[in-house]
Amino acid sequence: MSQTTDAANPEPLDSEAFDELEAILDELRTRDDEIPQWEFCEGFMAALICCRRAIPPQEYFPMLLGGDEGTEVFADVAQRERFMALWTQRWREVAVSLEAEVESLEDDAAYQPEIMDVRGAVAALPAEERAAYDAERGDEPLPSFAQVWALGFMFAVENWPEEWAAPRDKDAAKWLDSALEAIVAMTEDDTEAPEISPFSDDAPPSVSLARLNAFGEAIWAVYDLYELWRSIGPRVETVRKEATPGRNDLCFCGSGKKYKKCHGAT
Repeated sequence: MSQTTDAANPEPLDSEAFDELEAILDELRTRDDEIPQWEFCEGFMAALICCRRAIPPQEYFPMLLGGDEGTEVFADVAQRERFMALWTQRWREVAVSLEAEVESLEDDAAYQPEIMDVRGAVAALPAEERAAYDAERGDEPLPSFAQVWALGFMFAVENWPEEWAAPRDKDAAKWLDSALEAIVAMTEDDTEAPEISPFSDDAPPSVSLARLNAFGEAIWAVYDLYELWRSIGPRVETVRKEATPGRNDLCFCGSGKKYKKCHGAT
């Protein structure tokens, strides 16, 4: 099952803490350009918390940050310890949110992924700054709302496929497929016309209404996945018993004796 929290009500990370996480990842990216943004990490973390098996940090950090240990990428011990402290705090916060019984995503206890509205941020730039940014970016498309979060979630699913294999129960398998499809939908680009800003009524429109509704469905899907694996429990490995030689067969040890005169006699 998923890793559990150490405290009933963990202190939530504030905007300064998330900025600090981004700053650490930015610094790591100066030495390894494959280090992901926090939004990707946020999705990756949510998948780990939902995962059927509690995957230990020494197994998942190399997948996320690279290297053999996943932690040798940090500049020094202080940077590593600070990142781990913030990571653990956010982990507890997300886990508590997924364990909570919520009726609405507007509930203060509901899980709210830490994501960026990149398109909205660019649209809000002054004309000259936006033109300079567009020129520097070139043909590289801006990520859609919550797209990077969903990619991080599915990155974890794809790297531990055995933990996300469909259960034998048909209803549970449909439940799993439906939930994963809702998250996979968020990995696609938002091609519809922007109608709304997800964070401010005064900001320029940057997200389609269909996208915003799909995002809500994806969050509920995370709840469904968490509940699904919690109800089913961890996978049970099949124990395979080796065939035992017949009493008059030659013993498996290579002694040349019959099994009943050798290891079978014990």
